Amino acid sequence: MADDSGKAADPANVFAAMLQAQAAAAGDVLGKLFPAGGAKLDSASQWADAGQRMQATWLGFLQQQTGDTASRAATLADPAGWSALLDSWRTHIPEGAFARQKGLWGEIAALWQTTLSHAGSDEAAPALPREDRRFADDAWRDSPLFALIHQTYLLLSEEAETLAASAKGLEPDRQAQLRFFTSAMLDALSPANFPLTNPQALAKAQATKGESLAKGLEHLLTDLQRGQLTHSDPASFRMGETIAATPGKVVHETPLYQLIQYSPTTDKVLETPLVIFPPWINRFYILDLNPAKSFVRWATEQGITTFMVSWKSADETMGEVVWDDYIAAQIDAFDAIRERLEVPSVHTIGYCVAGTTLAATLAIMARRGDADKVASATFFTAQVDFENPGDLKHFVDDAQIALIEKLGSKGYLDGRVMAMTFNLLRGRDLLWQPAIKHYLMGEDRPAFDMLHWNGDVTNLPAKWHAEYLRDLYRDNRLVVADSLSALGTPIDITRIKTPCYIQAGREDHIAPPESVWKMTHYLGGPWTFVMAGSGHIAGVVNPPSSGKYQHWTNPDERESLAGFIAGAQEHKGSWWPHWAKWLRAQAPDDVAAKGKRKPGNKNDPVIEDAPGRYVRTR
Repeated sequence: MADDSGKAADPANVFAAMLQAQAAAAGDVLGKLFPAGGAKLDSASQWADAGQRMQATWLGFLQQQTGDTASRAATLADPAGWSALLDSWRTHIPEGAFARQKGLWGEIAALWQTTLSHAGSDEAAPALPREDRRFADDAWRDSPLFALIHQTYLLLSEEAETLAASAKGLEPDRQAQLRFFTSAMLDALSPANFPLTNPQALAKAQATKGESLAKGLEHLLTDLQRGQLTHSDPASFRMGETIAATPGKVVHETPLYQLIQYSPTTDKVLETPLVIFPPWINRFYILDLNPAKSFVRWATEQGITTFMVSWKSADETMGEVVWDDYIAAQIDAFDAIRERLEVPSVHTIGYCVAGTTLAATLAIMARRGDADKVASATFFTAQVDFENPGDLKHFVDDAQIALIEKLGSKGYLDGRVMAMTFNLLRGRDLLWQPAIKHYLMGEDRPAFDMLHWNGDVTNLPAKWHAEYLRDLYRDNRLVVADSLSALGTPIDITRIKTPCYIQAGREDHIAPPESVWKMTHYLGGPWTFVMAGSGHIAGVVNPPSSGKYQHWTNPDERESLAGFIAGAQEHKGSWWPHWAKWLRAQAPDDVAAKGKRKPGNKNDPVIEDAPGRYVRTR
């Protein structure tokens, strides 16, 4: 921008202007908070009680602070290094782009005049030029002041996004990163996020005599102590009772994982058992949330002997754990199940990062001549080609990887860092909307199992995670034959001849369907591709009983996702039955559900009941 002298000013001033406008508006709001005549005595007393409660809460929080808690708060406040991103603005936004400042402020002046000229008038308020669902409530339009606040914000946001799009001297990936973080900063600066510029929060505070603000502060300080935003009521869920409750036993254990075998619910089961590898970025029970949503419970009801791997959350002892260890764990699980049930092979599922790892494991086994140990492989939203891997790419460059290495100086990366990263990918829905509800409005958190799981974070081995981001996301080496090796064996995924079932989510922003589809380019054996409605989680966890979403199949298309979509047949509801039919076709023989098919029976010593200890470790 330029000042009155025409001299180019700091490009970051577009954000400063946004804050200045909101601060000025907040001053006006304070003068209008109470109606003429003031509050009644009983109301004033309630406000005083709420104020004392807020003060006591704040003082108690300060007294409990430690260096660790302060570090958590810092991570919560600056998860991705906002100052570095602002420097990118200063460096790459061309000064000439601010030549339109005069026109911009002319637009703002016209907006102010149009909006405020109707203050106190009986005439219908004029239509506002900009719409956004964050400001859909009538409170943002009925008051000229709040109409002006949010319309000015939207206008300045458009300007900031235009400037980011016009950045010069950047590679396409860096350009996309700048645009992504510009959008993230703008989301953070929304007037809806601040109590004095959110009319709904002010109305709630008036109606509750300050009680909503007191409760909101309690929620905020609780989350600051935890170091992460809490989306659901943690007291509503009990491990092994209301979540992760499918009956089973832990039948095998290593320092890295526990192997759970679920109890059969049918008299006969498929001879070839199934083992599921969930991502170790989260807890395994996303596939066992409750009886109605549980994939593992449903699988056992289909007559499938089902095993689940429960990864251990990383600690100081796992500083040297790398990708090789997770690949070795998958091979170990195959062998443990084959020996336990005396079967030649197993079916397997890999979800997200565990699916990426499964592809590497299958390639290694193929090279070693062990491919026949796996009868089929299913991939839930998994990528092997990371050329265009979705929004997570914005967090993978040398600076970000260096930050991860620094944060993992104790040998592990705190799971709250990854949780914040994933929340930033959908900041409006997973960061700011919950913050408004729970901090500004003082609403109680809902009892929602999927949100509870989302916040039940796991720590990651820091060395492995940095290498994974560097070798796969940044350098895309998995699809280069023999560029990577593990366990002393070069990895070439084109050697995979195992029948594969590949599932993608149409709205997946973590593993976009275009990226997931690319796996089909490298497999050397038969494959089936299915695209499910919804995204990375809901697209997978979609039981037939829910009747939700849809899925698409197109067995004739082998060349491109666009071709798949163009000729695809849409099917209402869950894709799970389609997968079960495919799985049974790979190895249709049944056996009686007896002996070690029923874990924990006589002559079958087991370690402990499901869901085991590892899922409870923090």
